[in-house]
Amino acid sequence: MMIRYRSWVTALALSAGLTATPLYAATLKVGISGEPASLSPAKIVGGVWEEDILRDIFEGPIAINAEGKIIPGMAESWDISDDGKVYTFHLRDAKWSDGTPVTADDFVFAYRYQVDPKNASNYAHRLYPVVNAEAINAGKQPLDSLGVKSLDDGKTLQITLTEPTVYFLKTLVLPFAYPMPRHVVEQYGDDWSDPAHIVVNGAFKPTTWVPNTELDTIKNPDFHAADQVSLDGVTYYPLEDKNAGIQRFRAGGLDVLRDYPAAQYPWLKEHLAEATHIAPSLGSYYYVFNLRDGEPTADKRVRQALSLAIRRDVIANQLLKGAVEPSHALVPTGTDHYTPQSQPGLDASMKKRMQQARALMQEAGYGPDNPLKLTLRFNSGDEHQRIAVAVAAMWKPLGVDVTLRNTEASVHYADLMEGDFQVARAAWISSYDDAQNFLQLLSAETNNYGDYDNAKYKQLMEQSNRELNADKREALMEQAEQLGLSDYPLAPIYTYASRNLVNPELSGWEDNALDMHASRWVSF
Repeated sequence: MMIRYRSWVTALALSAGLTATPLYAATLKVGISGEPASLSPAKIVGGVWEEDILRDIFEGPIAINAEGKIIPGMAESWDISDDGKVYTFHLRDAKWSDGTPVTADDFVFAYRYQVDPKNASNYAHRLYPVVNAEAINAGKQPLDSLGVKSLDDGKTLQITLTEPTVYFLKTLVLPFAYPMPRHVVEQYGDDWSDPAHIVVNGAFKPTTWVPNTELDTIKNPDFHAADQVSLDGVTYYPLEDKNAGIQRFRAGGLDVLRDYPAAQYPWLKEHLAEATHIAPSLGSYYYVFNLRDGEPTADKRVRQALSLAIRRDVIANQLLKGAVEPSHALVPTGTDHYTPQSQPGLDASMKKRMQQARALMQEAGYGPDNPLKLTLRFNSGDEHQRIAVAVAAMWKPLGVDVTLRNTEASVHYADLMEGDFQVARAAWISSYDDAQNFLQLLSAETNNYGDYDNAKYKQLMEQSNRELNADKREALMEQAEQLGLSDYPLAPIYTYASRNLVNPELSGWEDNALDMHASRWVSF
């Protein structure tokens, strides 16, 4: 297999006019979309690129197979009570990478750490269904009142919810559900997740990290399924310039490039057909508006006008060469047991939409003689910049003067969570197949970037979370999306397709709707 791999790389390099460097070690080289903010599950900003890494170095009660389906992780099995409120996980015998046993106590410690307000975890809200989690995070209850217990000398983890929450089990594949090594955290504090100190329970262990350059990992021999892991390690390269990533891939410097530019799809399909993957995925690309007092986008008329003026078909079919689908909804098409709801007005012709948009802006006091000055933020990347430039041009006839501002992904999302923006590019790639994961963006504390606040919306979502009948639950969520989108807190733009360049000599890479690919399944 190594000979065939080197032959494929050599052929690519020759076609690119480059010299190939043979790869002899079974180390997977992955180009990811940004620099991780941390390797601690409690300190990440929630980017897909961070989850790509953490999925390889940690494992929660449940895991994901190559097809994107839930499988046993640290828990060999689990039970759910008849009332849907008590989850009991029976843990396997497993070790941290320093040989210390992984026990239910490590999960209890991690979940308390996540909801502890002093740690300011971006994922704390994911635990809100658990008894007392929200109150603890608000500083109103002690940590030991959290509804998680270690039973049977650490062999059993029990989680008790305040009320039935249908989607909860699916969320346990996310980083907030990973255990944390208490003995290491207490020894090193916030520095525990530095490669020099980090202890993990996943398939790979970090060894060196050069910020904005690369993160190296090696196979973890103490992983419970180490005998099924073929790779010697994984190296991750943060590459916000995806066109440069394509050249690096062609030269053999990468085995996987995550999320290649959609505009490059026609060329890649023609020249690198075997390596070019595209598949429907559960992801939404949108612009979020800041609704906080004092911002011009706090005016609903302005938000509505800006959304109406965006030509989504031009963005999807011309700028991105048909590699994505234009979207009028927050929840993407293909989500299980759900029909996406369109934002009002987007089904009209562009002529009527622009007429309405101009009228709305005039009502709000803006126009060519009194332009609205807006800053549009996006994280670095040629694709995001091209879309931002196009949208700025679409808004120009409304009397909107746009200043573009770009920063690296980790800074961009940190600023969004602080509310430091007017209009900003955002995206959500789902890690579980449920409409709730998109709709919570308008009610969650950390990913509700624009600070949308609608009591009726929250009520509908709370009802849907408790509803065990799938059809009734769907109706409640669809009603919530209709309500939320009619307030224009965001402007949907397109639905993602997963786009990856994958070395044809790899086995075990399976395209799936969640676009989740744990390296433990991959081999040369």
